[in-house]
Amino acid sequence: MVLGTIIWVVALIAAIWVIYDVLTNNRRLSTGMKILWIVFALFFSIITAIIYYLVGRNNKADLFSKR
Repeated sequence: MVLGTIIWVVALIAAIWVIYDVLTNNRRLSTGMKILWIVFALFFSIITAIIYYLVGRNNKADLFSKR
């Protein structure tokens, strides 16, 4: 019971962090990529936070950018 609550709180914090960072600190991302990161953060919060920290903060990983 306590472990489930701890995991739920960590997942909530991870999702909030990813959403906040995408909207405030990563302004160069395209709108499509921001929406993608936010949707993934809502559904797969802890995994998304790890992947975002390793890959998503790099603007070169933008799938929707017009180069």
